Amino acid sequence: MDQLLLADLVTDLPNAVRLQRAVHTLRQHFMCDAVGLLRLDGDTLRLVAAAGLAHEALGRGFVVAHHPRFATIMSRRDPTWFEPGSVLADPYDGLLDDKKGVPLPVHDCLGISLHIEGRPWGALTLDALKTGTFDAAMQTELKRYGLMLEAAIRVSALEKENRSLRQLGSTQGESGPLGELHEIIGESEAISQLLHELDVVADSDLPVLLLGETGVGKELFARRVHRRSRRCRKPMIHVNCAALPESLAESELFGHVKGAFSGANADRPGRFEAAQGGTLFLDEVGELPLGVQAKLLRTLQNGEIQRLGTDDIIKTDVRIIAATNRQLKENTRAGTFRADLYHRLSVYPVHIPPLRDRDRDVLILAGHFLEFNRARLGLRGLRLSYAAERALLAYAWPGNVRELEHVISRAALKMLTRGASRDQILTLGPELLDVDAGRPGAAQDLYEAEPFYGAEGASGPTGEWVGGASTGGIQPLRQTLENTQKACIQRALDAAGGNWAHAARMLDIDASNLHKIARKLGLKES
Repeated sequence: MDQLLLADLVTDLPNAVRLQRAVHTLRQHFMCDAVGLLRLDGDTLRLVAAAGLAHEALGRGFVVAHHPRFATIMSRRDPTWFEPGSVLADPYDGLLDDKKGVPLPVHDCLGISLHIEGRPWGALTLDALKTGTFDAAMQTELKRYGLMLEAAIRVSALEKENRSLRQLGSTQGESGPLGELHEIIGESEAISQLLHELDVVADSDLPVLLLGETGVGKELFARRVHRRSRRCRKPMIHVNCAALPESLAESELFGHVKGAFSGANADRPGRFEAAQGGTLFLDEVGELPLGVQAKLLRTLQNGEIQRLGTDDIIKTDVRIIAATNRQLKENTRAGTFRADLYHRLSVYPVHIPPLRDRDRDVLILAGHFLEFNRARLGLRGLRLSYAAERALLAYAWPGNVRELEHVISRAALKMLTRGASRDQILTLGPELLDVDAGRPGAAQDLYEAEPFYGAEGASGPTGEWVGGASTGGIQPLRQTLENTQKACIQRALDAAGGNWAHAARMLDIDASNLHKIARKLGLKES
């Protein structure tokens, strides 16, 4: 066993693969049903490798203070064993499956904290469905293997990367638009390649143009570029160009002096000055009025601004990151966006992949939102049924990550309104998710691959509340995405009596985005 584990840990492989192999080896050696390796990120433990747990478990973050078992493990250096009848809630309730796919909340649990250079790094957990699996001898063995893991992690590239991140600046205190999501979650090849690309370009001072559909999380990627740049200790200022009234856009960006216009009662610096030495993030830059585009171009060319109402020149030192869901190249041909400004902003264009192109990241992100809603709603456990997973994987996600967050939140609330108890493990069925299949074969690809599950299964026992009318398979709809969007918008408009603002609220999207989509689909005149 020692040689196998050492081989896993020293093999020249990506860290994620190396650690995944190690937990599989530990699972086989201890003859248990699940092993989890968790890294401490601030006050939260996050799974970095797992065997025997649900796919979406890797997207979960466990706030230590909210989970007494994790708090107990992290408070000790020796292994901690929890009796099957322990009154401390198990954070893996509903995430560990037996051979029938039935979640069992009662099982043997063993864990140990991991320390690097005298500081807590994370934890290793072992779970078994059979009580009495972990005896005193196994607890002694776990302590020895914990020391081996610590030694490997200490010299690994993973720990070096974590130290670099801490030097560049923590994400603590940032707020994200996607249900408290202020980190980039995912392990797909598309995301891995993108993050590598962004890390390379971050070290330069080149302008970056982030291109992608609504809801892909462009701000999160912009923040990563800033954190990895030489300007990380200076501010990153976010400007939502779509929310700037044309009459005030120039003042917001460049500032104004007292008396520059009616209501200008004092000098006011603009966003460029606020970002001095740092990064200015121009979100939805394609929405800027043409007049403001011309002044922005001069600023980028000359590196200087003028506050509205004065001829005084102010030198600027700002890196620009812009983002848009528009096809700016086409807009330049249509005359709605300046070609010279487009070329200034797109020195390095980066395409953010839509959620439908990120494979299993859908389930990992779903796990993040499930845990967020479990904590927010005070639930014992919240999970997906197998049919619900297939539905998520088959859906085309026109609203991307933001839509996924809304889908999970709505489904959790629906369960409570239908009489589910907060003291049960709640399982979301596909009918609660309100998603239509859009990618035939995507779900099948997942289940042909090696799963984190022990085996596939069906319905839940006592202690589990299965939402929806059925947890069986779903029939994919063969309509095109465009027709699906048209029908959905039309139904919302009918229910809202033709009120576009009300329809937008029903669809959980911004009214401005609804108008854009409707115009594109021919439901609304330009």
